[in-house]
Parts: sequence; C-alpha cells; structure tokens
Amino acid sequence: MTDLVERLVPDELWVLFRRVVPPTEVIRPQGGGRRRAGDRETLAAIIFVATSGCTWRQLPPVFGPSWQTVYRRFAQWSRARVWARLHRVILDELGARGELDWSRCSIDSVSMRVAKGPLTGPNPTDRGKPGSKIHLITDRNGLPLSLGISGANMHDSLGLQPLVRGIPPIRSRRGPRRRRPAKLHGDKGYDYDHLRRWLRNRGIRHRIARKGIESSTRLGRHRWVVERTVSWLAGCRRLHRRYERKAEHFLAFVGIAAALICHRRLTK
Repeated sequence: MTDLVERLVPDELWVLFRRVVPPTEVIRPQGGGRRRAGDRETLAAIIFVATSGCTWRQLPPVFGPSWQTVYRRFAQWSRARVWARLHRVILDELGARGELDWSRCSIDSVSMRVAKGPLTGPNPTDRGKPGSKIHLITDRNGLPLSLGISGANMHDSLGLQPLVRGIPPIRSRRGPRRRRPAKLHGDKGYDYDHLRRWLRNRGIRHRIARKGIESSTRLGRHRWVVERTVSWLAGCRRLHRRYERKAEHFLAFVGIAAALICHRRLTK
C-alpha cells in the first residue's frame, strides 16, 4: 500500500499539497475515538478515483480510509478550493523555473455528456443531449493556465473574458508576476470584433481565425497544443463523462487533472 501511495502522491507533490491543505481540525481535544485517516493516503485515493474513473463505492480498501471518508474529505477540500490552490502553487514553481512560455497561448473548450446537475445544457454537437463544457487556456507548451466549466450550450466566445481574467498572477524567473499572454490563439468560435478589441486594450495580441476568410488549418500550426492538452485531460478518466451532480465537484476533478498535468512537467 505504501508503494501505491508514493506512486500516486510522490514526495514532491505531497510537499506542495501540504502548503495548500487546510489545517486538521481536532474534533475530540480530550482524546479517544478512532484515529483520523492520513491526508496523504486520502489524497492518493482521490487521485486514484480521478485517474481510474471508478466510483467512490468501488474504491479499493488498500488505501486505508473508507470510501465515505475519502468522499467527505474530497468534498471538504473542494469547498476550500484546495485543488485550484494546488494548481496555482505548481504553476508558481513552473514559472520560477522558467518552464512557462507566455509567447503564444491558446484557448479552446471540450464538451462531455452529463446525467443531471447545475451548469448543464443541451449540447448542439450531440443532438441536444445534456452536457457540460470545460474551457481552458494553455501556454505555448500546452500547460493549463486557466480553467472553467459551463453548460454545453454556452458559446465558446462567452468564456474568453472570464478565462483571461482567471489567469492567476504567476511567478517568473525574473521580474514581477505575470498573468497576461503576449499572444492568444483561438478558433472561429471566438471570431468577434469586441473580443479582439478587449484583448488589444489589455495589451494581448490576438490570432483568431475569421469565418469565411481563413482556413482553420493554418491556425492549427500553433493551436494544436491546446488540442493535445484536451487529450491529456481525457487521461483523467473521471472526465470522460460528468458523473458529479455538484458543479464544484466537477470543477474539482478538472483542477486535479490540470494539477497533475503541470506536476508531470515539474518533475521532468
């Protein structure tokens, strides 16, 4: 069991996680009762659920804590935005090492089916079946910088401004923190003049394909990295289909997947 936990939560990831996890609450100051399950074992179990796609009830008992404990801890950490903070801490480490390339960032989205829950809508690309959508911005290397979720019927263009605003101030190897890309690439779903003006006013050059004028194949020379990141997100099997009824839990799994993608680059 120790080897499995160390493989899912290596020492480097565990050190970063301890910086963002809320302090443990002592429920019984007088002592007694059952010993609290370890955070590292619980985190390993959560990552196992995210990467394998199994349900909470199918969680193997080898991790130690029961599936009810793991789910309860997952819900607590999701409410505390631990996964977003972990993602930001890893981005800070990447930025301090000069691993982030802000010269050409890309924006895109991906839809998936969902049974029920908030932030869902009829998917126009899937015969109107209920679905949700993941929006993301990546750097030139495909590392996710900003994430968001919405109903599948939300137009991609509506996610550009919130995503750009959602890029956190990230450390740089030299100079102040940075949060604006030099250039942003997007497909024809973002072909609107007001979005181009909005980007220019913030000092961000745009490279957005124009409907009926440009071929999307030329844009793919630089925008393919975000498509690759979408496939990396699919490596988190829990995201193949949205099973979470609560939107914050769905966003939590998206944040876990993004943190794991960035951590892999950190340990290269």
